[in-house]
Parts: sequence; C-alpha cells; structure tokens
Amino acid sequence: MTSESRRTTTAQSRELGAELRAIRVSAGLGAAEMAAELGWSPGKVSKLEQGWRGASAWDIGALLGRCGADRPTRDRVMVLAGEQHAGWFVRPHSSVVLHERSALTISCYEPMAVPVLLQTEDYARASSTGVDRLAERQAVLHGDRAPDSVFYVREEALRRQVGGPSTMRDQLMGLVFLSWWPHVTVRLVPSSAGTPAELDHGSTVLTYGQGAGPLVHTSTDLVTVFLDDERVVRAHEAKHAVLARLAWDEDRSREAFARLADAFDL
Repeated sequence: MTSESRRTTTAQSRELGAELRAIRVSAGLGAAEMAAELGWSPGKVSKLEQGWRGASAWDIGALLGRCGADRPTRDRVMVLAGEQHAGWFVRPHSSVVLHERSALTISCYEPMAVPVLLQTEDYARASSTGVDRLAERQAVLHGDRAPDSVFYVREEALRRQVGGPSTMRDQLMGLVFLSWWPHVTVRLVPSSAGTPAELDHGSTVLTYGQGAGPLVHTSTDLVTVFLDDERVVRAHEAKHAVLARLAWDEDRSREAFARLADAFDL
C-alpha cells in the first residue's frame, strides 16, 4: 500500500476543497484549464478540490485571484485554509448541507423534535428550524445515490404539539410516507424505553467512502458543532447502537406514527 492510498481526508479539507471547486466553476473555468494557467498538474487541482492534499496560502491565493473571487470570498476561504485540525469545528447551520450531501450513511437522533431532514414545511415553519434552505437539505434523501439513512424519533417529540393539530397530523403522516422511501428508515423510540442517558442529547453520525473518517454533528440554537475526533466519534457510534436496540422496527414504528396522527385528527 502506498502512502498516497493511506492518506485520509478530513471534514475541513473536504469543505475547503468544495469551496475551491465552487469558486472555479462559478468563474467558468475547467479543472484542466485552471491547472494549465497556474502551472499545476491536473491532478493537483483534482486532489485539492477533493480534500486529498493541502496547499500553501500562496497557491490558494493564486487560485482565488485567477477566478476573480471577491474580497469576502477570499477572506472566508483563507480562514478555512488556515484552520487547524483540532477534532472539532463550528459552522453556521447551512454548512450541514455540504457534509450530508457527500455522506454514504446518516444516522440521526433528535430528542424533542422531528429531525430536520424529515420535517414538513409547516412543521419547520412552526418550530425553530424555519424553512430557509429546508428543501436544499432534504434533497439529500432523493435519488439513487442518496445515503442510507436511519432516523430515530422519540415518542415524546411526537406528542409535543408544534403548530396546530393539522400540522402535527400532516407531519406524522409524512413520517409514514417517508418510511417507505428507498434508503430511508424511520424508527420510533417509545416512551417505554425510559430515560437512559443516551436519549438526553441529539446527534447525527455521518460516514463516507474510503480514506474519509466518520463525522458527527450536533446543533445549538445558533451554530452546528462538527466533531471528528476518533474517541468522540466512537462514543456517538455507541450511543446510536443503544438507540438501535431501544427503537421499534420499521413496521411497528410506521403503525405507531399512523396512530399518533389519528390522535391529532380534528
């Protein structure tokens, strides 16, 4: 095995690479054209955009200059380029889209709300989520290349009324509908599961292809915290293993969602 094949990416390097690719594409430049103009090999551009290699501030500055990036874009990208890998980083909520879009699997748990990827527009509008970029996030569940996703939904969250009764009824029937989608599994964590510590806080575990380690994210009111420290990831994987043992299977969960929807019928 070569050193190249053992090399791994980080969530931060993939984020930087995605930013650089978007800037290049926005400038109307092909990868080979960009490489030729900067005196780089095509492989250097490809690996940089995929997060497989680092680049000096000089290289990134040259790329941004050739693409005509504006000052706010240059400042944002240079901050990303200079960020150290510490096992965690903080981003605006909108950054979740990038990391979910490239995931192979998603395992998500929210203790007191329907997970954002499963929310109806009315539910999102009535909750703290809001509808900004909701469709963009949920698009990750569409298509043949959608990640295999498991959502653990706590019964207490579904008995807590968000919006009016019709909003809750539609949301619950939405869970029934989504539970039939390819690549999507929705499982209920019943009240009878009790209150083990694993149910206290929400988290999402994302996995990727070869050379890219797992990533965990969890949200506060204002920002999303991403964690890829190996010990932290293992702890969250263990948490989700407990959730898998506590949750009902798909069929039983689907029946429960329909019964709960009936309870909100006017």
